[in-house]
Amino acid sequence: MQHRYAYQYPYRRRPVWPVVLLGTVCGLVVLAAAGLWVYGVYSMSDPATSLLFGIRVDGSRISVKAPTCPTDEVTTVEVYDSGSERLLWRAHGPKTPEGIRGSLTLWKADDFRQAAPRTPPARFPTNLDVSVTYTDGDGTGDAFDLREVRAAHVPEGRYWTYDGPRTAAQLDAQLRCRA
Repeated sequence: MQHRYAYQYPYRRRPVWPVVLLGTVCGLVVLAAAGLWVYGVYSMSDPATSLLFGIRVDGSRISVKAPTCPTDEVTTVEVYDSGSERLLWRAHGPKTPEGIRGSLTLWKADDFRQAAPRTPPARFPTNLDVSVTYTDGDGTGDAFDLREVRAAHVPEGRYWTYDGPRTAAQLDAQLRCRA
């Protein structure tokens, strides 16, 4: 009696290289995707890429400098108490060339078309959050510990920043402005 599987087909070996190539390509695609994701997360969270915003405290006068390009114009400045997130002051439409270019004295209502309230609070909070909006809708800002700024004794003509005193020109130079 003959077994039903008695006839054997000759064994054909399949080539391995297509499987190895496919595995290598898939591995490289996964590594590239992971690398792009890590780069994206790093570049969006890199503190070195954030803009410095300057502040000066001279007695009861507080001045700030927002970085601007020659074509930028400041439209609005807002000041919040960082602790409570309560709006302390809002001004719109700076009237002075310095104000339009980002050098602003807070609570100096006469330098703006609209400002409210017209006088500063009787007592400033410890932390101020200052934000500036430009005509194109973009904006920038920073939060400041006023005790730290007052204690720094910043030289005249400079603003306090987290990286040390800077001039208005140095703050503007952070931007890559188009000619």
